[in-house]
Amino acid sequence: MGNVGADPEIRYVEKRQLATMSLATNEPARTLTNGTVIPERTEWHRLVMWDRHAELAEKYIRKGSRLLIEGKIRTRTWEDRNAIHRTVTEIYVESLDIIR
Repeated sequence: MGNVGADPEIRYVEKRQLATMSLATNEPARTLTNGTVIPERTEWHRLVMWDRHAELAEKYIRKGSRLLIEGKIRTRTWEDRNAIHRTVTEIYVESLDIIR
């Protein structure tokens, strides 16, 4: 569960709708029994939504929307124009709920 960082980016790949966006998840600050304070931690995730989920994203999801998602984690690599190898880890969304 997390908050969307920016409006979804919508595009079409071979007539299939694709939405991508960032999602921030937070781990609250806490104090251990020995008195050690662990600060709040935010992680950013890249979401990938196809077809029906992409349509929902286009219509209803905006920056700040709170989502509960389930999906598969995929890591892919590619070489950019400058011959630099890049790697990205994405969550391919299989189900989602918009929390109001």
